Amino acid sequence: MQVFAPAKINLSLKILNRREDGFHEIETLIAPITLCDEITVGKRDSSSGIEFHCDDPSVPKGDDNLVVRAANLFFETTKLTPGVSIGLKKKIPHGAGLGGGSSDAASALLALNELFETKLPREALAKMGETIGSDVPFFIFESAAICKGRGEQVTPMKLQPDLGGLSILLLKPAFAVSTAWAYSRWQDSREIPRVWYATQEFAGQSFVNDLERPVFEKFVFLAELKMWLLKQPEVGAALMSGSGSTVFTVMRPKADVDVVAKRGKAELDPELWTCACETV
Repeated sequence: MQVFAPAKINLSLKILNRREDGFHEIETLIAPITLCDEITVGKRDSSSGIEFHCDDPSVPKGDDNLVVRAANLFFETTKLTPGVSIGLKKKIPHGAGLGGGSSDAASALLALNELFETKLPREALAKMGETIGSDVPFFIFESAAICKGRGEQVTPMKLQPDLGGLSILLLKPAFAVSTAWAYSRWQDSREIPRVWYATQEFAGQSFVNDLERPVFEKFVFLAELKMWLLKQPEVGAALMSGSGSTVFTVMRPKADVDVVAKRGKAELDPELWTCACETV
């Protein structure tokens, strides 16, 4: 069985407060996008355990990998004897704010639920995924959603007509940003002069990300990237996704996304990773 694990972007991300458990109370609108990892899942002989392999050698193996943790949790919860082979083909970069690891874990749970015919409802799979990572429940529902709490309270929704199929350009420098670090710096962070943090309105949607403040303070290039994008005539809105390090643009109608990608590499950083995709 082959499944696709989509990346995501945060169209808005508001941090409400720091919780007693160390997490932060958030409210975020997340949309899946057409950039996907590929996962292949197949049954093996009973009692043969969980075999995992990935085409990216930098991806952790064993219990440090979210897919392996998801598979272990699935078999523990269902009381089935583990016997499965899971292959992962990575296309979503790490430390990018695109939710790649969480999506891989959620997609593995969905695939295992179908392959072993356990018929667990999405709510049960989301509860399982909540223990793996805050973004995992979002990916279980395979829909745009408003997420609250620390991200585990998911309300699926349809994007407004103006937002469905939005043309998106992702731009990511070579470095990654730790999600835990970004949240830990939020409370004491400050805005950089001449950087635009205010809410942007485009295509009937408000775009804002409260994590830009702590991340931009240390990773100034991301602030420069966002401000450069907002000056491009083809760009309707530009925002960091999640905790970064990806900055995404929402393109204006009929704008040539490849032209902006090439211009960004030429004027900012020839090593920029770029990807043209759409919201789904």
